[in-house]
Amino acid sequence: MAGLVPAIHVLAPSFRGDAKALPRNDVGTYSWKPVRGSPFVEARGVMKEDALGVFAWGMAESTMSPRTATLIGLTAILMWSLLSVMTVATGRIPAFQLAAMTFAIGGVVGLLTWIGRPQVIRALRQPPVAWIVGVGGLFGYHALYFLALRFAPPAEAGLLNYLWPLLIVLFSSLLPGERLATHHIIGALLGLAGTVLLFAGNTGSFTPGQLPGLIAAFVAAFVWASYSVMSRRLKAVPTDAVAGFCLATALLAACVHRLVEVTIWPETLLQWCAVIGLGVAPVGAAFYAWDIGMKRGDIRVLGAASYATPLLSTMFLVLAGYAKASANIALAAVLIAGGGLIAAKDMVWKRK
Repeated sequence: MAGLVPAIHVLAPSFRGDAKALPRNDVGTYSWKPVRGSPFVEARGVMKEDALGVFAWGMAESTMSPRTATLIGLTAILMWSLLSVMTVATGRIPAFQLAAMTFAIGGVVGLLTWIGRPQVIRALRQPPVAWIVGVGGLFGYHALYFLALRFAPPAEAGLLNYLWPLLIVLFSSLLPGERLATHHIIGALLGLAGTVLLFAGNTGSFTPGQLPGLIAAFVAAFVWASYSVMSRRLKAVPTDAVAGFCLATALLAACVHRLVEVTIWPETLLQWCAVIGLGVAPVGAAFYAWDIGMKRGDIRVLGAASYATPLLSTMFLVLAGYAKASANIALAAVLIAGGGLIAAKDMVWKRK
C-alpha cells in the first residue's frame, strides 16, 4: 500500500479553477485553492507516493523557463524538416498505412520514457476536450494533408498548408497574457514571403478537379494552427499524454488504411530504417518537443521560425539528390532566416 508524503505544497493542474479537495483514495488528502491569473492551483496536505511522480513532472514542466521550452520547440522544426526526405526513402507505402506505422512508433517512443515512472500512466486520464484537441489535431491535420496531396499539385498544396506558421502567430494574440508585437508580424510575413518564393516556378495550371485538394490543404493549415494554440490553453495537460494521442492517431489511421488502401510493406532494409526513423523523430519526438514549446515557450517565435521547415526540407532533399539547388532557395533562405531572427528578437537579444 502506498504511503503518504506529508507537508505537500505544490502547484497542481486545474481544469475548473475552483477550490476542491481531491479524494483520499486518489492521490491522498489535501486542499487546494486557485492561483489568480494561473491555470494552476496551490495544494497543501498529504499525497500518496504513487501520485507524487505525476505532480513532480507537472512541477518540472511548469518551472521550465520560456527560453528553454522555446529551444526545445525549435528542435521539432528541425526534425520535421527531415520528414520529406525520409518519407521519400520509405518507398511506395500508402499514406495512411505509413501514418499508422509511424504514429504507433511515435507513441511507443513516449511510452519508453515512462520506464521507472509507472505512475505517469495517470497522464492519460484527461478530460474529453484534451483528447479531442490532441487526437483531432494530429489525425485531422495529417488526414487533410494526405487528401490535399492526393487531389492537388504538391507545390500548391504545400504553399497553402504552410499558412499555419502565420496563423499560429496571429492566433497567439487571442491567448491570455500574450501580446503580438510588430516584429512578430514582420517576421512571420517575411517567412511567408520566403515560402512563396521557395514554391515559385513549381506551380502548374489550375483545374476545377483540384479544388477539393486545395481546400483540404487550406483547412489543414487552420487545424494545425488551432491545435498548436489550443495546446497552450490546455497547459495543464502533461506532455506524457501525447503518447496516448499518438497511439489513438495510429489506430484511426490504420482503420482508414483498411478501408481505402492496399497494404504495401517496406521491401528493403533502407525502407524499414526510414519508417523507424520517421516514427522516432519527425512523427515521434518532434510532437513531444512541439508540445513543450507550445505550452511553455514563446509561441510567436515558434510560429515564425516554423517557416524554416520547408526551406530545411528542400535543402535536405537537395543534399540527398532528390532536388536541385537554385537561386530561389538561396533567397528564400535569407528571407526565412531574417524573418525568424526578427520574430525572435526578444529572445535572441534578451537583456541580461
